[in-house]
Parts: sequence; structure tokens; C-alpha cells
Amino acid sequence: MEVYYYLVFGVLVAVLAGLEFSKSSKDRISTSPAFNAFKNNYLVVYSLMMAGDWLQGPYVYALYQHYNYSQGDIGRLFIAGFGSSMLFGTIVGSLGDKYGRKRASVTYCVTYILSCITKHSPQYRVLMLGRILGGIATSLLFSAFESWLVAEHFKRGFEAQWLSLTFSKAIFLGNGLVAILAGLVANTLVSSFSLGPVAPFDAASCLLAVGMGLIIYTWPENYGDPSESKTIVAQFQQAASAITSDEKIALLGAIQSLFEGSMYTFVFLWTPALSPNKQAIPHGFIFATFMLASMLGSSLASRLLARTDLKVESYMQLVFLVAAGSLCLPVLITFLVEPAVAEGGGISPGGRLNLLGFCLFETCVGLFWPSIMKMRSQYLPEESRSTIMNFFRIPLNIFVCIVLYNVSAFPITGMFGMCALFLLLAAFLQRRLMVIAEIHRNRSVEAWVAEKGVDSESEPLNI
Repeated sequence: MEVYYYLVFGVLVAVLAGLEFSKSSKDRISTSPAFNAFKNNYLVVYSLMMAGDWLQGPYVYALYQHYNYSQGDIGRLFIAGFGSSMLFGTIVGSLGDKYGRKRASVTYCVTYILSCITKHSPQYRVLMLGRILGGIATSLLFSAFESWLVAEHFKRGFEAQWLSLTFSKAIFLGNGLVAILAGLVANTLVSSFSLGPVAPFDAASCLLAVGMGLIIYTWPENYGDPSESKTIVAQFQQAASAITSDEKIALLGAIQSLFEGSMYTFVFLWTPALSPNKQAIPHGFIFATFMLASMLGSSLASRLLARTDLKVESYMQLVFLVAAGSLCLPVLITFLVEPAVAEGGGISPGGRLNLLGFCLFETCVGLFWPSIMKMRSQYLPEESRSTIMNFFRIPLNIFVCIVLYNVSAFPITGMFGMCALFLLLAAFLQRRLMVIAEIHRNRSVEAWVAEKGVDSESEPLNI
């Protein structure tokens, strides 16, 4: 393995360690023992849920290849997964608002365990069923747990600022450390123990079962709008009304879809971008490096979110601009660096530059997740939180399906350029969101002053 990979990995480790050990009092949030116990319980459950997801990721494609399916067959399986998330997952995920977020979280575990079991069968229709179940589970993973956390956090009377601490730690562990460990465990099960490509799915089932037990015995139930008379159609109408009547919610949904669409497209493109002529690259090590960069971003986000003098809407503009620049790099490199012609060998000079840019993008991903969670906790109405979050995933899943279907029809540089434009648009929309949010805050202050009859220039406001 080249020294270059170790150098990049070592630099990220050093920066991450520096961030974690150099936190000042401004970067730390003072909390209570009750909150710490609540937070730690959630982090354990969330980490188990993410471990169940990450264990499967590296070997989904490999398993289908093991069963001798063609690239076209595999592509249709992936499209079915995203399509299921968009259609069935949106409905199932939205039911959590009415029937309970705890029940929705348990449903995630059951659905994903069933999806893992289908991987034991080489029959295409069984594997297709597994992808449909996996799509439903994905929608639940990205809506039910966050909705339960936000509702339970405020139900217990914890301070709003403490929520950002849970978000940043969840991403640091679940999308960083757990992802790295899951990749290593999956590789050990398949390669070192020679258990075959289905072994990581069995391990995922075990972790999901443990997490489900913790949810059942330690989590209370909470709801959005438990009204018995409200149908699923009425729930969707209420969510759609909230989106169309509040520009902040609509902007937040557009920003999320643009960034996540670019992120999922990047997942498909980074391998051919680093090895366009079938160069030998250490995929597992590069994946671990990306996850470490994401951990670095979440650690940085925890410092930013802890500062009361800094608004999340403000710094996220810069994050989107940096992310756009990092995905512009493959386009620029085609003009600045002589492309490698010979097949095989190690990573090219252009590939090294791309790798640095991709690590920067993953750092932005680590910043994005806790920050978008924080904004959702501020702007989404509690009674239809899960429904609106799944609404946001509809354009995302449509976009990813289109990309998967046409991924071979466009050059890689064109795809990266498109993602960069989406991220620039996200930065523009983030700017708009910041302006509207500031206007809304000022109006709230003015309304409070008018109601209380306080002279805002002579007496400090504590709202």
C-alpha cells in the first residue's frame, strides 16, 4: 500500500485528535446527569442501528455478483430499493407520527432483519423483495429515530441547545467510528474467516435484534398527532400544507434533497474517479479514510453548534460552497493534469488530488448531518415531523433512481459538475433561509416587546 494513503489518514487522525482535545469552555455544553443518561442510551441504540446498516453496505453489490447476476440485473435491484424507499417507505415512515415513533423504530429493526434474511436466497424475486424491504427500512432509519429523539428531548424538559450535542455525537459515532469498525468486521468475516458474502448480513441481523431489545425495554412511546380520526391522506395533506405555507420548511427540504442527492451520486462515482484505468486502489482503506474525514466534520460541527453566538444557518453556507468546490476538482483536474493512459498500476497524480478533494467533501458531509438535524428540530412542526421528513426524501429518491438508470450515459466529469451546481444552489437557498429566519426572529422579538411593554433599548431581552 502506498505511503500516500497512510499520510492522508495520519493527517486526518492528527487533526481530529487536535479538535477533540483542544475544546475550550466555549466549545463545551454543560448538561445534567439525567440528560447524559438519556443521551447515552440513544447513542447506544443509534450506533447499533447504524452498525446494522454499515455492515451490509460493502457487500451488497458483491453478494449479487456472487449469485452471478449481471450489472443490469444488479442495477434494477438498486433502483427497486430507492423506489421502495420513495413509495412504500414514505407511507410507512409517516405512520410513526400517528401510531408512535417507538413502534416505527421497532418496525425498522424487523423490516431490516427480514431484508437480511432474504440475502440467503439466490432467487432474483427473493432478492428483489429484500431490496423493497431495505428501502422501507432506510426511510424509517432517517425519520423515526430522529423524530423520537426530538420529541422525547423536549418532553423531558431538556434545554434546546443540548439537542445539538446528541446530534453531533450520533454522527461522530454512527456515521464515523461505527462505519469504520463495521467495514473492518465485515471484511474479517468474509476474508479472514471465509464465511462468504452473506456473513455481514447475518451479523447485521444480530446487532439489529440487540438494538430492538433496547428500544422495547428502555424507550417510552411518543407521537406526533395520535388523532384516531386522521387518515394517512390527511397526514400527508397536513405535511404538504406545512411545506407550502412556511418557506423555511420548503427551503430546508430543497437544501436537504440537493445535498443528499449529490452525496449519493458521489458514492457511485468515487471509485471510477480514482481508478479510471482500472488502477489498483485499496477500496477498504479509502472508505475508512472517508469515514474518518466525516468524523472530523462531525467533531467540528459539535464545536460550532455549541457556540451560542453562531447560527447554524450562517456557517452552513460556507459548508455548501466548500463541498461544491471539492466536487469541482475532478472537472478541473481533467484540464490541469495529464490523464493516465496505461491500465493498471497505482493511483495517478490526478487521482491523488481527487482523493484529497473527496476527503474534504466527506468532512462537509460530517458537518452537514448534525447541522441539518438541528435545523429540522427548529423548523419542523412536531405533529407531522416524520411525515415531512419522508416528504423530503421523495425528490431525493427520484433523483438517485434517474442517476442510477443513466449513470453510463454521461461522463464522470459531467456528473461531478452537476453535483457541484446542486451544491452551489444549496448554498444560495441556505442564504435565503438565513435571511428569512432572521426576519422571523426579529418579528418574534418585536411581538414579545409589544406584548410585555418592554423597552428593548433599555432592558435586555431573554427570549
